[in-house]
Amino acid sequence: MTILLTIVNAMLEYDFMRNAFAAAGVAALVSGLVGYFLVLRGQTFAGHALGHIGFAGATGAVLIGVPSVWGLVGLTVAAGIGMGMMGERVSDRDVAIGVVLALSLGFGLLFLHYYTSFAAQATSLLFGNVLAVDRPTIAVLAGLGLVTVAALAAIMRPLIFASLQPELAEAKGVPLRFVSTAFLAVVALAVSESVQIVGILLVFSLMVGPPATAQRLVGGLWSGIALSVGLALAEAWVGIAIAYYTDWPVSFCIALLSALAYFVSRGWAPHRSPNALVQVPREPV
Repeated sequence: MTILLTIVNAMLEYDFMRNAFAAAGVAALVSGLVGYFLVLRGQTFAGHALGHIGFAGATGAVLIGVPSVWGLVGLTVAAGIGMGMMGERVSDRDVAIGVVLALSLGFGLLFLHYYTSFAAQATSLLFGNVLAVDRPTIAVLAGLGLVTVAALAAIMRPLIFASLQPELAEAKGVPLRFVSTAFLAVVALAVSESVQIVGILLVFSLMVGPPATAQRLVGGLWSGIALSVGLALAEAWVGIAIAYYTDWPVSFCIALLSALAYFVSRGWAPHRSPNALVQVPREPV
């Protein structure tokens, strides 16, 4: 215990480490919470696509002199709303999302071509750079986090119903398209926060890994959400600590821990299918 406290105190002596833990904590909390429903609804591809679409928004914003984070947030939210309005037919929707994803990456490269001095920031967007986060960025992340959690709380009850029993929810008059659209807008905000920590290419590390692991280990809805948030926090903070003492990239450490936890959970419960395990609450709406 004494050794652990010594290690933690040594890391927290530096401002950039305190900022990194704070920023990663906010992003992990939001990602674990929102990602749980993303995995539950089988929309992980949409979450991945939103990260890539945000790359075009960030590079385009810098090209016109706007902070990259606002371009990232603006385009991902717009894309999330657009995806939600495509409806619930997964096959058609995934094809359209794939085409938009490729087009967005193309635009991102085009914007980067016309603003070559943005190359260092582009690398941070692609792979994350939590050790460079400053206090104003933490304030922005905290504000976005509050908005994200509040929006998710506002649609929580119909979202749970529509996710676990979509046919019954539609029969009961739940507006599935509105719920899907609102949820993907929430996902877009969560992706924008997660990108600041692990980057666009590794956004699955916090958005999908911890929720998928939690759904394999725990069948209850609320206990699963709590475990998902706990795993995301642990992987983010332990990943930063490993990076501090090994000089490895933080994003790699978090991605490694996320993958290890998921594959251990598969070995622990090899016959459990995540989406089939979540128990339906007694009164979903």
